[in-house]
Amino acid sequence: MRFEKIKLDDVRYEAASAVDINGDGLLDIVCGEYWYEAPNWTKHKMCDVQPEGEYYDDFSDIPLDVNGDGYPDIVTGGWWGLELRWRENPKGQPIEWTVHSIAEVGSIETTRAWDIDGDGEPEIVPNTPGMPQTIFKLNRDASGRPSGSFTKWVISEGPSGHGLGFGDVNGDGRGDIILAGGWLEAPENPYGRIWTWHPEFNLGSASVPIIVHDVNGDGLADLIVGQAHDYGLHWWEQGRDASGNRVWTPHEIDMTVSQYHDMQLVDIDNDGEPELVTGKRYRAHCGNDPGEFDPIGVYYFKLNGGRFEKHVIDYGHAPDASGVGIYFWLADLNGNGRLDIIAPGKDGLYLFMNHPD
Repeated sequence: MRFEKIKLDDVRYEAASAVDINGDGLLDIVCGEYWYEAPNWTKHKMCDVQPEGEYYDDFSDIPLDVNGDGYPDIVTGGWWGLELRWRENPKGQPIEWTVHSIAEVGSIETTRAWDIDGDGEPEIVPNTPGMPQTIFKLNRDASGRPSGSFTKWVISEGPSGHGLGFGDVNGDGRGDIILAGGWLEAPENPYGRIWTWHPEFNLGSASVPIIVHDVNGDGLADLIVGQAHDYGLHWWEQGRDASGNRVWTPHEIDMTVSQYHDMQLVDIDNDGEPELVTGKRYRAHCGNDPGEFDPIGVYYFKLNGGRFEKHVIDYGHAPDASGVGIYFWLADLNGNGRLDIIAPGKDGLYLFMNHPD
C-alpha cells in the first residue's frame, strides 16, 4: 500500500470528518472551527470554538442532518462546555454557522453516532465519564423528516467511566453498550428503562471506541481496546468456563505505543477483510501521560485470526509526523475506491491519500 501524506493545515483541533457540506457531490472536510471545500480544500470559518489551554472544546465532528433541510449539520461536544451541541449548516453558503445546544450532559470525552435501535438511523452517544450513560435520539415528524431536536434517554445509573463501544456482545441480535468496567445489555426496547449491567472486565483507560468484533472466528464477539492514556493495545477474547459462564481473556496486540485513543475497523487495503486502523493521540493529557513524548504515528493491523500484524503508515516526532487525534475519519475523497485517512490533532490536520500500488 502507498499513502501520500498531505499536511492540510496547522490547526490544532482533535476531531475531523468528511461530508458534502455544500451539495456539489464532493466530500469536504470538517475540523474544529473550519470546513475545507473540495477539491482544493478552500478554508471556510464555521464558528468559534472555546479554547482551553492546549485543547479546544470540540471532541467530535459528527455529520447529521439535524433539521431536515437536506444539508448535513455537525454534532459535537467537549469536556469544558458540558453539553452536546449541533452546528447548523447554512445550506452550504460560506458564512458562519449557528450553534444550538442539545442538552447539558457533563464533561464529554468524545461522542459517537451508532444505530442503537436498528431503525437505520444513527443515535448520538456521548462518553461522559463522570455521568450516567445517555443516548440521544433525533426527533422526526410524521413523514420521517428530522425536526431539529433530540430526546434524551438514560440507560445506566452509575458513572460511565472512560471508554465506550457498541456491538452485539451476547449474540441476541441487539447492539449493546460497552464501558471500561463491563457492558450494558440492550433490552428489546432500548428506550425508557435501565439496561442490564454486566461488570465482567476492567479495560483500564479504554479507547473510544471499544470495538466489538469476532477476532478469532469462533462465533463469539470479542473486544479490541486501546489504552487511551497509557501504553497498550489488546483484544479481549470472549469464552466460556466449565459452568458455561462468560469469561474474557486479554491478549496483547502492541505494548510499544501509548495513547491509542481512537480506532476504526475497516477494509483499508481492499482485500475483503477488515483491518484495525489507529494511531497515537498526540499530547492527549498535555505531557502528563506515560509515553507522551514518544514518537507519534498512524498504523493499520491485519487481524489474522488474533495474530495481529502491524503496518506503519506514518511514524516520527511532531510536527513532521501525525497521530490520529480523538476523532479521526476515513473516506474515499478522490473516488479511487480506497479509503483515505483524515487525521486531526494537536500536531495539525493531515490527509493520508490511499493510492493503488
